[in-house]
Amino acid sequence: QVQLVESGGGLVQAGGSLRLSCAASGRTFGTYAMGWFRQAPGEEREFVAALGFSGVGTYYADSVKGRFTISRDNAKNTVALQMNSLKPEDTAVYYCAAWDLYYSRDRPPRYWGQGTQVTVSS
Repeated sequence: QVQLVESGGGLVQAGGSLRLSCAASGRTFGTYAMGWFRQAPGEEREFVAALGFSGVGTYYADSVKGRFTISRDNAKNTVALQMNSLKPEDTAVYYCAAWDLYYSRDRPPRYWGQGTQVTVSS
């Protein structure tokens, strides 16, 4: 069982930066691929980024490539999402997610966090 707790959301102006963090419980954090999704009001939840369990292999949605960076620290059981050059359309609730062993776009995450709000003002 893994519990995921996000932090770092908030209000930022367009062009600004935010860093989201996700803390995971459990001693097997290093066996999970980790990632982030987001859901804007009235929209479906969408994939943002993912990272393999060893830190090798990163995946990004086209809408965030070049602006967002995902990273993990297996010693601290954390995964981060550095978000730069934020746009109003990045406004959403951001969710941390974990997959058993590897990420695949065809496989839903096994665990979810509760979400953290990111609001980008124009």
